[in-house]
Amino acid sequence: MLHKNRSHKISNYNPNNNIDNWDKFKNYAINTEPNRYIFRGQGDVWRLKTSFHRTNRKNLLPYIELDIPYLHRILTSRTKHLFDIRDPLQNGAFWNLIQHHGYPTPLLDWSHSPFVAAFFAFKSVSKRNKVVGKSRIFMFDRKSWCDDFNQLQKVAIARPHFSILEALAIENDRAIPQQSLSSITNIDDIEGYIMQKENERNKSYLTVIDLPHSERDEVLRELGMMGITSASLFPGLDGACEEAKNKFFVSQY
Repeated sequence: MLHKNRSHKISNYNPNNNIDNWDKFKNYAINTEPNRYIFRGQGDVWRLKTSFHRTNRKNLLPYIELDIPYLHRILTSRTKHLFDIRDPLQNGAFWNLIQHHGYPTPLLDWSHSPFVAAFFAFKSVSKRNKVVGKSRIFMFDRKSWCDDFNQLQKVAIARPHFSILEALAIENDRAIPQQSLSSITNIDDIEGYIMQKENERNKSYLTVIDLPHSERDEVLRELGMMGITSASLFPGLDGACEEAKNKFFVSQY
């Protein structure tokens, strides 16, 4: 039984107080068990919530019956690949594609790399507003979650679930450099659902790490030395221009 929806409230997850700066995060990250965890970076301490559920829409059945066919129809002329959305693998790839191009979906972006997640956690923090505030990095025990719960790939006419989706990278040249994968859910209050499962199993699946915005310049400089930049993660003109902007307008952004 799900508890009352608290998705509009502040997070119930307290950050790990032992990892409160960039150096500690780096040391922690490189010692995590390979292939067990996935990571997500956010520029503030918001709750986990999909872009679909951040809108006023709640019913996913019309989304599947109206939105997806419409998008498939209008985007077909703009993609080299003709997606067969009747095929679950290609349908997942199509959803992932529209997610990466800004259309609201019930997906959340994650990365196998803690450092890619750190880039997204600090990417949108401006130099003018870096004095206060914190960026948030979520670390999710994917292995334990998938071992403990059946993973579903549909969101309508399905029980409440939070599942991992590794979509095919069709027409999506960002997926590989970002080491990306997604979660898919029909739940508004993701954190409440995960916390409920943690209490039922007496296990921890989700860890929250907050790092101060004041470390922005150091974080992005070191990530750049690792080859993690806008240009590398967003192949094409947008990423190249953003990287140039960060280089030549450093005092403004």
